[in-house]
Amino acid sequence: MDCYDYIGAVLWNAHAGALWREFTKTMPSVLARLLGCALKDLRRTVRLSYAKVAEYKARGLVHFHAVIRLDGPDGPSDRPPGHITVELLDQAIRQTAVRVTVQAPDELPSAMLRRGDQLDVRPVYVSAELDGMSDQRVARYVAKYATKGAESAGTVDRPIRQPWEIARLPVTEHARRMIYTCFSLAELAEYKGLRLRQWAHMLGYRGHFSTKSRHYSIRLADLRQARADYRSEQARLLTGLPSSAETVTVAEWRYAGSGLLNGEPFWAELARQRIAIARHITRERDKQIACPSPEPE
Repeated sequence: MDCYDYIGAVLWNAHAGALWREFTKTMPSVLARLLGCALKDLRRTVRLSYAKVAEYKARGLVHFHAVIRLDGPDGPSDRPPGHITVELLDQAIRQTAVRVTVQAPDELPSAMLRRGDQLDVRPVYVSAELDGMSDQRVARYVAKYATKGAESAGTVDRPIRQPWEIARLPVTEHARRMIYTCFSLAELAEYKGLRLRQWAHMLGYRGHFSTKSRHYSIRLADLRQARADYRSEQARLLTGLPSSAETVTVAEWRYAGSGLLNGEPFWAELARQRIAIARHITRERDKQIACPSPEPE
């Protein structure tokens, strides 16, 4: 662990989101250059769409899994022109990933942060296993990483308020050192803007685990509205109201009570007794190890 670059690891996580933003901003210009056209002409014929999820590796560094698609100008329902090929998209992704950089903090004016050489680009085909990946397989793949959190890297799922909490956290020693690094860097003026103390439990990563472009697929607002409309219709059917009746949502909460119900106190007491007995046995064993009885002469 003494040979690990903890400062570099934390700074990478802190700038990973910025690198992804620069990637999505730079890729249209790379596509325009490959096609030999102006950027405004490209936007009239092609729309770049993407969805990405962030995953923590065991060493605590963030990397991204992304689905990148080129649609026609009207979005997912519109096919792009015939000269927009899978090979062109592959080439644009690789060139953009190499070009994108982010300036390091002020105390390192000559240092730039960029992606490494671990880049895996595969074509996605609809309901077919050709020389790439099927859309259903990619959906399962992305969903798996969307359910993983920072805990997979050995850290915790809540903010850490005070430095003295770090020593007591149930985390790996590697994650503990990264959290300490976040708190240490947060005290330096040049890193104030990174808010590393606030995101120490995420090992410095400040981005959302999942993002997508506006036109990649249905919007979350549309999904919420569809659920609200469905519940309103169900409420009208249960109460016998006509479908034209207006539904009013009342956001009111009442305290229902606290404590254990229906036999739960018995099982809670049983668990408490088992834990107490186990702790008593452990204390007695530790006493015998610390103070062994004298051997007879």
